Amino acid sequence: MAALVHAGSLPQVLSPFLSAVLACTVIGAVNQATAQSSLDDIHITPPEATVAVAKADYSPDLALAARAPSIRTNVDLVLVPVSVTDGMQRLVTGLDQGNFQVFEGKKSLPIKHFSSEDAPISVGILVDASGSMKSKMDRVQEAVNQFCEASNPGDEFFMITFSDEPHLASDFTSVPEDLQRELLFEHPKGQTSLLDAIYMGIGKMRQAKYAKKALLIVSDGGDNHSRYGEREVKAAVKESDVMVYAIGTFDRYVPTAEEMMGPALLASVAETTGGRSFVLEDPREMPKVAQRIGVELRTQYVLGYHPEHAPHDGKWHKISVKLKLPKKLALLRVHAKTGYYASAE
Repeated sequence: MAALVHAGSLPQVLSPFLSAVLACTVIGAVNQATAQSSLDDIHITPPEATVAVAKADYSPDLALAARAPSIRTNVDLVLVPVSVTDGMQRLVTGLDQGNFQVFEGKKSLPIKHFSSEDAPISVGILVDASGSMKSKMDRVQEAVNQFCEASNPGDEFFMITFSDEPHLASDFTSVPEDLQRELLFEHPKGQTSLLDAIYMGIGKMRQAKYAKKALLIVSDGGDNHSRYGEREVKAAVKESDVMVYAIGTFDRYVPTAEEMMGPALLASVAETTGGRSFVLEDPREMPKVAQRIGVELRTQYVLGYHPEHAPHDGKWHKISVKLKLPKKLALLRVHAKTGYYASAE
């Protein structure tokens, strides 16, 4: 389910989460003690891994490009970025390798790689520039600024804006001001080609410098003008190994079925990848939520394991991550991708 967020209850970083805290008998006390911690208190992200580079653009062949075998997981070592939150949606850091279990299917496999280091990633920002966003663009600009400020200084970004069709507003850059400058010239109009924009973002990610990749979607409605369908988008996202985060600023009363299904669409696309979708009642909350997502990308653990029998079958392999913690901390929740496509080679 998408998370319903209010500005006064935005998740914070819970840190440090040491053994003394794990043994604490009252979670509420821990929550209260950390509720006022700054989003900038901790800066930890997974290590960078193998680079995959290829060329992609928005075209009728994008479905094939986004699902090419060359971007599927190298099954000799499966890397799984993981976020952990508490009952108040605060990020939990300080866990170690022994606090996690990885399952492929029903089989528990030993974790061979573990990291919580801060390293740069590749991020694509997808901004809804349809007509309904006209009154919200100032908040969108502020949200992009806050997201970039919370990111690792070495991160690279590109930006796609979308209305009747998606448009590459800014190619990969390590200078966030490039994105901010492009947004100043956006004049929202037209309809919402959300699914096409996601396809374009997945294709563009084949040019990414870093193996860890994420899309951030900012939109206020469901899709009503795309050439690609939901099934195609979900298949492309699953095969891309790109995490998807979404901020949806949906109105309480919407005139069309597409807009009504907007929150569910974003949630279903995001959660399979290990990312999340945040549904906001007030557009003014966008900047703070964007900052929170930027911090989450820097406070993820990375777990690596070897499949028991390295598959080269081109099929989807289900995985799950579970926590090994005292029962008193059972409210902690893991956010991780639900599987990977093995290479057919």
